[in-house]
Order: sequence, then structure tokens, then C-alpha cells
Amino acid sequence: MTAVVRRILLISALLLILLVAAIFLGLTMGSSGAGAAAVIGAIRDFFRDDSLMYSIIWKIRFPRVVLAALVGASLSLGGLVFQALLRNPLAEPYILGISGGAAIGAITGIMLGLSRFPGVGLLAFFGGMATLFLVIGIASGQTTAKKESLLLSGVMVNAFCSAGIMFLLSLSRDSRLQNIMFWLMGDLSSGSIAEVRILAVMVLPCFAAVFWMSHKMNLLLMGKEMAQTMGVNVGLVSISLLVITSFMISATVYQCGLIAFVGLVIPHLLRLLLGSDHRVLVPACIFSGAAYLVLCDLLARILPRQGEMPVGVITAMIGAPVFIFLLKRTDS
Repeated sequence: MTAVVRRILLISALLLILLVAAIFLGLTMGSSGAGAAAVIGAIRDFFRDDSLMYSIIWKIRFPRVVLAALVGASLSLGGLVFQALLRNPLAEPYILGISGGAAIGAITGIMLGLSRFPGVGLLAFFGGMATLFLVIGIASGQTTAKKESLLLSGVMVNAFCSAGIMFLLSLSRDSRLQNIMFWLMGDLSSGSIAEVRILAVMVLPCFAAVFWMSHKMNLLLMGKEMAQTMGVNVGLVSISLLVITSFMISATVYQCGLIAFVGLVIPHLLRLLLGSDHRVLVPACIFSGAAYLVLCDLLARILPRQGEMPVGVITAMIGAPVFIFLLKRTDS
């Protein structure tokens, strides 16, 4: 067993323990006040479904916690990929406008009255893909790995998508408007076991594909010419990573709306702690991003005296100061 493999296994095991602890907290804390003893009892009596506490933990909290873990892992991994491709610590899934395009597609599906899956999901995916190819088209004539062209194109397209979202919302005059607004700020409350399964089928193969290309991501950091001399097809690898990541982000947007800054905070923190080897960073981002969003969603549930707040509010309150800090570091 090589030193890299041992390091990957050790870090992954430690972060997996962190994720399990976050999930346990997510199951124990809530408005019903279940507590650790009730959760342990529900785990012990897994096949019994005759108690109210069992239903609260396994049918309400558990799908939500797993959904938060999948979404957090996807957003964190997406940020890592974009930062590697653009070689810019400020890049994250929203900077290229992919999430904005997916949101436009999802809102269109909601307003047309389509089913959540596959109708809204397909439109979200097509919106995200259309935005991706639009950004690449605007940046054509430049290499797709050149950060300035893609970043500026993404900012422009993202601004256009924001305007498009506001336009669509202005057309809605009924009760769906409030639901869409809450969903846009990041809503994990509507997740069910069936929807969690669908999202898992979508994103788990993406996790595996990104990890398989993690060594090539290391070579891309050395520059286009050096990567090519090492046998990397830069264009194919870059486009493949962009498409895979955009599909993954579109799936999370259709499921729970826009959750900002997860893809900025977690990859940057892990890069400071673990270095720049993506073979280590990819699994670390998956486990850390999952644990981070589970804990953020827990705060979103327990901080308000009544009801709950969108989890995107919590991630923005944490991520915005981090973004300002990174922006100042980049300018200095």
C-alpha cells in the first residue's frame, strides 16, 4: 500500500467519522426534542414502525439529513473541480452560472405544473447544460482552462440568469410564488426517501468519475503544456469535468434550490489543511461538504423559535465573509 493510498484512507476515515457524528446530531435535534436515547432506540428497533418517534426519526429527519449530505458533498466537490479547472480559489458552482441556468429550468417546470421528477428535474438539467455551453461558447477562442475568459463569461451569464429568475417570478401571481422563493434560498424540508434515492443515483456516479480523474486534475494544475506532455488530453478532460460537475449541480438545484458558498468554503479550507493533491481532496470534499451542510441545516432548523429558515441563509452568512477574505487575499 503506497503512502498516498494510506493518506487517502486515513483522512477519509477521519472525515467519515465527522460525517457520522453530524448525521447523528441531525437525527437527535429538532422541534420534537427526540434526543440521543430516542435515536438509539429507533436504530435498535429499525424494523418496528408503530411509534411516533420512529416515524419522526426515520421518515422525516433521516431523509432530510441524507439529502443534506448528498447536496453538501455535490456542491463541495463541484467547487473543487471549478477551482482546479480555473486555477482560481474564488471559483465555485455558481460562478459559471450553472446553478442559475438550472434554477431557470426548474422554475419553468414548476410554473408549467410538471411533476417534480422527471419533469422539473429534466428542465433543470437542460437549463444547466445550456448555460454551460453558452459560457463555453462566449469564451471560445480561448482555452477552456484559461480562468479569465471562463470566469468573466460565467459572471455575465450568471447575471443574465438572475434577471431571468426575477422575470419568471414576476409572472407568478399565485401561491406558488412563496414556495418558489423559499426553494430559491435553499429548501431541504421537502425531501423524501424516494427523492433521496433519485438524487443518490444521479450524483454518486459523478463522485466516482471525478475521483477517477483526480490525478489528471493534479496535472492540469501544472499548466496545459506540461499536462499534454504527461499524456493528458486537456480539452477532453476539462470538458468532461465541466459536464459531469454541471450535471451534478443541476441535480442538486432541482432538488433543493440555490445553496451558495458551500463550494467555496469547504475546498478552500481543505486545500489549506491537506495540500493540493486532488486524490486526497476529492474524497475529503465529499465527506466534509456532506457534514458541513448537515450541520448548517441543523442550525437552520433549531435557530428560529418557530418554523425554520432556508439552509441557504446559513451558508451565505458563513460563506460571504469567507468570500470577502479570499477576495482581499487575491487582490493583495
